[in-house]
Amino acid sequence: MAKMMSDRLKYELAKELGIDQLLRQNNGDWGAMPARACGSLVRAAIERAERAMAQQQQGGGRGW
Repeated sequence: MAKMMSDRLKYELAKELGIDQLLRQNNGDWGAMPARACGSLVRAAIERAERAMAQQQQGGGRGW
């Protein structure tokens, strides 16, 4: 099964959200992260993707 989100992006978003400390406390075990923290991470990833798509469409890129 392919990864949906790169590890680099997950760690970057975790740092932006301030949950990277929780991740370090759990020795990098994403499975030990609280559901709320993971939900925040997913929400941030979706918002980032939506912004990127909007910018691409405004920049004259081809739509879907």
